[in-house]
Amino acid sequence: MRKFLCVAVFALVSVSVRGAESVLTAAQTPGSMENFPRFLVPGKAKEMAALNAMHRLHYPPVWLDYPHRDPQGALCTLWDEWLTAPCLWADTAGILVCDGKVAITQRLKNSFHHKIIDAEGYVATHQHEGIGHELGWPFPYWTKSVGGLGVHFSAVGTKSAVLVKGAPVTTTTDNWALVGVENRGIDTEGLRLGLMAPHATATVTLGVIDPRVSPFMQLRWSVKNLGAAQPWLEWETEAQPGFSPERRMAIPRPTGGDGVMTHEMLPLYRHPQWQGKITRLRLNFANAEAGAEVTVQALFSQYDTRHNINNFDFIRGAIDVFLWTGDLDFMRMELPRIRKALRYAQTEFRTRENNCVLTPWVGHEGTSGLKLDEGGAKTILYERGIGNNYWDLLPFGHKDSYATIRYYDTVVRLAALERDIERHPEWNFPGGEGRFDAAELERHAAAVKAEGNRIFWSDETGRFVAGPDVKGERHDYGFTFLNADAIHYGFATPEHARQIVDWLDGKRIVEGDTSKGADIYRFRFGPRSTTRRNVEYYFWGWSKPESITFGGQVQDGGAVLGWSFMDLSARLKVDGPDAAWKRLQEIATWFDEVQAGGGYREYYKKQGAALQGDGAAGGLGMDREFFESLLVPQIMLRGFLGFSPTAEGCRIAPKLPGEFPSLTIDRISVKGLVLSVTASNDNIVIRKISGATDGPFALVAPGFKPVAPIDWAQTTEVRLTR
Repeated sequence: MRKFLCVAVFALVSVSVRGAESVLTAAQTPGSMENFPRFLVPGKAKEMAALNAMHRLHYPPVWLDYPHRDPQGALCTLWDEWLTAPCLWADTAGILVCDGKVAITQRLKNSFHHKIIDAEGYVATHQHEGIGHELGWPFPYWTKSVGGLGVHFSAVGTKSAVLVKGAPVTTTTDNWALVGVENRGIDTEGLRLGLMAPHATATVTLGVIDPRVSPFMQLRWSVKNLGAAQPWLEWETEAQPGFSPERRMAIPRPTGGDGVMTHEMLPLYRHPQWQGKITRLRLNFANAEAGAEVTVQALFSQYDTRHNINNFDFIRGAIDVFLWTGDLDFMRMELPRIRKALRYAQTEFRTRENNCVLTPWVGHEGTSGLKLDEGGAKTILYERGIGNNYWDLLPFGHKDSYATIRYYDTVVRLAALERDIERHPEWNFPGGEGRFDAAELERHAAAVKAEGNRIFWSDETGRFVAGPDVKGERHDYGFTFLNADAIHYGFATPEHARQIVDWLDGKRIVEGDTSKGADIYRFRFGPRSTTRRNVEYYFWGWSKPESITFGGQVQDGGAVLGWSFMDLSARLKVDGPDAAWKRLQEIATWFDEVQAGGGYREYYKKQGAALQGDGAAGGLGMDREFFESLLVPQIMLRGFLGFSPTAEGCRIAPKLPGEFPSLTIDRISVKGLVLSVTASNDNIVIRKISGATDGPFALVAPGFKPVAPIDWAQTTEVRLTR
């Protein structure tokens, strides 16, 4: 297997190369508990101590510094929905991130404001430097594929944890033919060209380019004095030699000013003539006169590594910022972008027609990049199986169950936001043609849920599966994360949710699975990611999965700590708080043992188990790029206390285990307040620790007597009774 492909799961492999120490490998040590939230349950001091320690160990998540430590920069979109709320409500201790430059809540607002959304409405991934897709996931690269080609005259901006030394640099122009162009040599910035005559061109022969491996071509270049010229990228094919206006695509003129290096990704897959065997490329500068200067830093093939879930994560994360902070200016700025992001997704993924996410991108057909014949011989299909989400080795795509669950939740949440906006004209939020009708969104969400429970559900195994792919085939490897998500986000029907939990609990055995019954929780802190051995369903780059034993890779029988939260949430919804608490107690015991054993890496080193992280493959994910470990203790707030922000205040719907006389969470940041909340079977007591609100604060507590909106300037404590 090629070296870069051993980076197993998520290409959180794009560590910033600008600092001497990787953000991810910095020592992880618990911080001070001063002014930090605490979970308190009478008689459960040991378990609460473990959960409080876990919470503080993973707070703040390294995500807030990754990969650039730029307090203004956009954070990786993948974690927007998972981690925004956990970061906001616990922001009570004055902790600063990005080398002490910014508070956590402001860091998150900056990230959403600076998130790239392209002209069509696609939300960028914001994951890396390197030579991956500018708006997508860091890999795969052209350098490791057949049919992808390129030339780099400079390694500037090409280094990443996958490509440690950067792109391979070319020091010759032997395969370039220049017409009306003076070759001024190669320096650290790239190939310098002077346009000495009108209609100058630069033609390069790289080899045979496969359009499916190269749906995009990326040009990194700068220009001076090009004037109003419209440059083109042109190509010839084996079947149609020579260049023609029918085979070209316009290159946007750099907008950053003369001499500013620009990265342009040309979506050639949209051109009907980008097909066959591409034999030569030509830069046609289309200049009307001599005198322009051009620097070509690189021209190379680009896979489509965009994630089809980005828009959904961005939308839900931005809504979380608004609900937790109550910042009207923030939402006023983001609302048009949120609406644009959903409209793009509905159009691009044809969700209205299909009531599911159908991914149309090249390489995202939901089929494997590995083809095994009856004798076991393997063919690598270099253009297939590109990842769409966190599980970046698995070819979710085409009709995508993982993305559809997130789309459903997004539609539900945006419908609720649109209703809030209708109720509050004083917010002065933009309306007009961009707004969505809340009732129509709710009807659509119901249709998506119904269709998803039909096409993504396997009656044979009693669980959700991947697919149908473009061939109509479905893929079932016992995806525990997919099924727990379906329950957590309210996507699964009650009947399906019951079957899922019975399978996870071992009450229902699925024949053919590699892991059954108690073995599903072999790693104690949570379920295996998958329960059926997978040696054939991957993106093309993970070409030797059989070389790693089941459980040795987090996407094939391994486990990720953070997704225990979804598992706990699923149990709480299906079997109630006692079942969820029993599972959480087991996690707390495990965590105590691990900490006593020296922490995650030291403990598992003694166990002979490999942790994945920062470019190293492994079967367990809990630190370094596994930022989502912060989710596990959230079950205390979101689950047992049932605390969530609303447009006007908060909602508290406790689901206390029978062993809890009461539950207190003593520092919750919401809408400018820091609150302490204690819930028991008969009472809820809300105490103001600090802060103020701009107006009345509404408390909603189903099953408790309603109270008028609270003026926190006049009181510091509110008691709710049944």
